[in-house]
Amino acid sequence: MRPLDGLRVVDAATILAGPFAATILAEFGAEVVKVEQPGVGDPMRRLGTQSPAGDTYWWLSDARNKVSVEIDLRTGEGAAQLRGLVGSADVLVENFRTGTMEEWGLGYEDLRKANPRLIQLSVSGYGRTGPLATTAGVARIAEAFTGLTHLTGEADGPPAMSGSSGLADYTTGLYGAIGVLLALRARDHTGEGQLVDVALYDGIARLLDELIPVYASTGADRERMGGETHRSVPHNNYLAADGCWVTVACTNDRMFNRLVEVMGRADLLEDERFASNASRIANREDVNGAISDWVGSLSADQVVQGCTEAGVPCGHVNTVADYLAHPQVEARGSVVTIDDPRAGEITVPGVVPSLHSTPGSIDRLGGPLGEADVLEVIRRWARTTGDRETMGGDQLCGT
Repeated sequence: MRPLDGLRVVDAATILAGPFAATILAEFGAEVVKVEQPGVGDPMRRLGTQSPAGDTYWWLSDARNKVSVEIDLRTGEGAAQLRGLVGSADVLVENFRTGTMEEWGLGYEDLRKANPRLIQLSVSGYGRTGPLATTAGVARIAEAFTGLTHLTGEADGPPAMSGSSGLADYTTGLYGAIGVLLALRARDHTGEGQLVDVALYDGIARLLDELIPVYASTGADRERMGGETHRSVPHNNYLAADGCWVTVACTNDRMFNRLVEVMGRADLLEDERFASNASRIANREDVNGAISDWVGSLSADQVVQGCTEAGVPCGHVNTVADYLAHPQVEARGSVVTIDDPRAGEITVPGVVPSLHSTPGSIDRLGGPLGEADVLEVIRRWARTTGDRETMGGDQLCGT
């Protein structure tokens, strides 16, 4: 049993943000039908590194637990097929530019006339309201729009991109999935569906710690700081003697006191530059110099071991190869290897979060284009709709 067993989702979105929200629902039991352009499919099939299946590894990983159907939404026949699907569905996910679905006669107000219980997740660059509502957007532009790109990189260098090219897509997908779950819970009480509206920049802006209230209240705008943080020192990456990097994060005086003990430099606490977090922030160059000298005299393993034993937050700056080889990753099931009939054994990120009683699972990786017949899906869903309507809302949502 999975929490969303019995839930029906139509994923008519493309690339990443909307589909990622649908993937989360699929991992926890929802039946997700992936709508794709006939003969072409989701562009994500071609984005990234091609696998032996012909589709990219990105597709295989992030289109997991879905079944593909081909529908051309721009045609009358395609629009009718989508109406047939959502008429018996619980959730529709789409990420067309605001107004596009309405032009095709597939806007939420049109669809909910036939299915008042329908929940629609609409993902767009800038949301469905405001002066930029009809402006296209992608993840990189969303990160730049919120100020994250301005904050990323070295102080004396140009703005940089976060390591994940789809960071804004993934955060949007997470908030989109949360929105759908909240709407499902509300539907348990009201019996009515609703529209969930998420912009690509929403999630990134929500994660900007205190930046927004600080600027709004004081006018202070933070600049790029490389590997450092504004709120505490030392909180940086340091190069060890073996050429490997470690990261150290002392967020309070207690942690710093432990660190200087590990360093064998208790004398630093007698220096007013090191005495408190406030003084260390004011003298961050001197503090970082002392930490760098110590780390640079040892191997990365020695630094991490000493700090860990003393209760100082510290870790290796891993590559993906390091991460995959770590026993913690295997023990927790943070990655999973799936034997795919088209591509062979593929290792992908595991299911998050880990529910101990009703866990999610990866049933299959992203499949071939048009593997299911859309009319058969419509008929099957329509046949069982009456049975589903006799179920209570809590039963339907698996709660």
